[in-house]
Amino acid sequence: MDVFFISLGCDKNLVDSENMLGILIDHGYRITDDETNADIIIINTCCFINDAKEESIQNILEMAEYKKTGKLKALIVTGCMAERYKDEILKEIPEVDALLGTTAFTDIIPVLEEVLEGKKATYFSDLKQLPRPKSKRMLSAGSHYSYLKIAEGCNKHCTYCVIPKVRGNYRSRPMEELLEEASYLASLGIKELILVAQETTLYGVDIYGEKTLPTLLKKLCDIEGIEWIRLLYCYPEEITDELIEVISNEAKICKYLDIPIQHCSDRILKLMGRKTSKADLVGIVKKLRDEIPDIVLRTTLITGFPTETDEDHEELMDFVKELKFDRLGVFTYSKEEDTPAALLKPQIKASVKKKRQKQLMELQQSIVFDACSNNIGRILDVIIEGRIVDKEHVYVGRTYMDAPQVDGYIFINSEEELMSGDIVQVKVTGANNYDLVGELVKGSAKNEFAQ
Repeated sequence: MDVFFISLGCDKNLVDSENMLGILIDHGYRITDDETNADIIIINTCCFINDAKEESIQNILEMAEYKKTGKLKALIVTGCMAERYKDEILKEIPEVDALLGTTAFTDIIPVLEEVLEGKKATYFSDLKQLPRPKSKRMLSAGSHYSYLKIAEGCNKHCTYCVIPKVRGNYRSRPMEELLEEASYLASLGIKELILVAQETTLYGVDIYGEKTLPTLLKKLCDIEGIEWIRLLYCYPEEITDELIEVISNEAKICKYLDIPIQHCSDRILKLMGRKTSKADLVGIVKKLRDEIPDIVLRTTLITGFPTETDEDHEELMDFVKELKFDRLGVFTYSKEEDTPAALLKPQIKASVKKKRQKQLMELQQSIVFDACSNNIGRILDVIIEGRIVDKEHVYVGRTYMDAPQVDGYIFINSEEELMSGDIVQVKVTGANNYDLVGELVKGSAKNEFAQ
């Protein structure tokens, strides 16, 4: 039978989707990219913020129409929205045949068997459980990079966040399983490994009694074929001297760190339930830049959090001006039911939130333009993404400064033929906001380089 799969939300959700695809293939199901011809449609949903919920609902409703116009026999909803809103989905969207919670996706086959027998199915497991699929993942992110999810859940319980309610508390994956999976990914030609979790920096605390991310990183660096290792979701208060040393010393680890901070006002940070102060944030950024030359720092901010004043916003603007993050994203606060922040007053008007978001992003654009211009003349290692279709000698790639899907690109002029996944050297000749332009260093397409 033909299965059409939709994966929504974050890269961590994508890993779950790839695991489900692997299970399906192992049991003889065919994967199709044509929803009109699908016997089964599976939607792995997200509900982190309101926009994500709306996207999930819209996809469910659109796919439900194929029960009328296509040959759809089973509509399955999995993931965070299924976990959080199971009763509402079953009541409001009767076309949905089955729901799987966030820790129950490994039960996709028995669920399908029940549905194809004409039954409704709901599979939910204890959120303390750690899903451990036996099938190999079917990769969908790219031919040369892949995400390695090293843990599940979160212990932080920030006042605006629903993740612990839908994903449970923090559970690390055993190191031997991660090394086995990383070796398998390398055997498939994966060159860039991107470590993800709700929080990567706490890896190992729950099963080894201490933070063991540095140890994991060292062992991953030993895997032949893996050239770049990138870290996302590193909470600033959990970054240790040992982690900084490993990032600095290991050639394969990209000098790039994603550190979500959300705000800088001590008052707002306290209301958010964050574990850092403004002084802490300034200190860790300074330390990282002092000890890791050329490090690129990405962060995310929330604007319009309940009670945020004009003064709080101006403080955040000044903070961004001062710290000059290399990469920065800004979300408007999303009021989520059953969270402490939803009860705070006053809630900020949507128009004010959007105005503040715009101001922060405009400020960041000016910072990034200057920073990108400083790269002109540098020779950088670049991993090739592909070629511009209508331009024979122009290729698209990424430097160590850019994570896939969220950051910028470098456009490369090259008379030599390049392949997706090649790692080459490029001399930067121009800059445009997040994107760079460069020329291939002659002959480097024949070699491989590690960042």
